[in-house]
Amino acid sequence: MVRLLSSPLVYFVASIFAYVGYAADLKVPACPSTTSFTYNTGIPAKDPTCPLTKVTICYTSTQLHINFEAYNETNFYYDPKQKTNDGIWAYEVVEAFISKGSDDPQTYFEYEVNPNNVTYNAFVYNPSRIRAAGTPFEHAYITDPFGDGFAVNTILDKKKSVWKSTNIIPLGLFNGENPKGSTWRMNFFRTVTSPKKYPDQQLCGWKNTHAANFHITSAFGNVKFV
Repeated sequence: MVRLLSSPLVYFVASIFAYVGYAADLKVPACPSTTSFTYNTGIPAKDPTCPLTKVTICYTSTQLHINFEAYNETNFYYDPKQKTNDGIWAYEVVEAFISKGSDDPQTYFEYEVNPNNVTYNAFVYNPSRIRAAGTPFEHAYITDPFGDGFAVNTILDKKKSVWKSTNIIPLGLFNGENPKGSTWRMNFFRTVTSPKKYPDQQLCGWKNTHAANFHITSAFGNVKFV
């Protein structure tokens, strides 16, 4: 996904995150129990018009379950020609960035789904941790997600201006089965646009990166599996 603003401000913000920390203290229970949270924070500015997004999450011994509910939706905008791992991020998506461990990650998993039930699945190699210009920024795609144990089901309710997506991600992808007691780093995002606005987007997120760039990993929240 292209979310980049390379400037001294990005380096300054990243250094602040590294110094003070940016912990979320989200505790994820084993299914069927769940925990939920919402976000409507604009990125980089705190935009009060950012539509509300709800995330519900739990785990089993082998799977991570993430449900998204995207509220206040007016366009449900996507390219119907796009397929798995195409650039769905250019339109409207909800996203999860996931890494096992407590460090600011250099490698992490980027998962996206759009209102058409199409997903984007890739490991990101971002050694600068901020997607700095002139440094590597690579994606290793999961080319057969459903054969690998992923699952997704997305439902649109245009009358209520909401779309909902239930998602399963295999924990074996991270060598992370039986995750109880472990700490992970995650962030969650949403992009909003319309036929009139495209290619411009409104960027929304759980933990604000304070730049038009989702790939600042010091901003990822700390997530504990309990």
